Amino acid sequence: MTFTFLGTGTSQGVPIIGCKCEVCTSTDPRDNRLRTSLLVSHENRNVVIDTGPDFRQQMLRAGVQHLDAVVLTHEHNDHIIGLDDVRPFNFLLNRHMPLLGTTSVLDEVRQRFAYIFAEKPYPGAPMIDPVVISKEEGFEAAGIAFLPIEVMHGSLPVLGFRIGDFAYITDMKTISPAEKRKLNGIRTLVVNALHLHPHATHLNLDEALDFIESIKPEQAWLTHISHRMGLHKERSKLLPPGVALAWDGLVVGQEELSIG
Repeated sequence: MTFTFLGTGTSQGVPIIGCKCEVCTSTDPRDNRLRTSLLVSHENRNVVIDTGPDFRQQMLRAGVQHLDAVVLTHEHNDHIIGLDDVRPFNFLLNRHMPLLGTTSVLDEVRQRFAYIFAEKPYPGAPMIDPVVISKEEGFEAAGIAFLPIEVMHGSLPVLGFRIGDFAYITDMKTISPAEKRKLNGIRTLVVNALHLHPHATHLNLDEALDFIESIKPEQAWLTHISHRMGLHKERSKLLPPGVALAWDGLVVGQEELSIG
């Protein structure tokens, strides 16, 4: 099983339109961040977590030839608004795309993409099969086991996921003790770290490091990173052992498949 970071940036991406800071003008490709998304691959099956506005570009850049399911963390635009671009996979595979999300997330998708769910969709509209998931129980997407972990993005519930000994969490500010226990024994943790300053709905770097220390994974990767984090090369030198900034295109391997 492999996990490919399709995007590691915030809702505006990096570089930000019109910004001339040292990060947004950097020539280091690790400082160029599309909107946050992850590709989970196992035995010729591919599942994408979140389809933000860069979804098409991410699929082309990663050379993804087929997609078996889409799993959504929450309903913010930077995580769902590229959903229309599942159409090529509909045409290639000649089938509907399973779309897994909570009831509230899928309700929001139906509103924003009403044309997909019309009684008589126009020819060529995306073909979607909504599948309801919740924090209460594990599920499978394309035969891959996911254990949902609810975190709070301010007052908005967001799902992270444990897949074997790998956990993926984005857009978190807080987590309940019960949900945090679902992370016991993981080896690899991905968690959001926006930048260095306090934020109402995201972990900043210090908060992310405290969270990582409380979980004690073998390796932690930071994602959903703002240009205000600083240059990848410089910030990386200041991180503790076992913690690193993820970057677009990073591939992480994982052997264990059970969710424990």
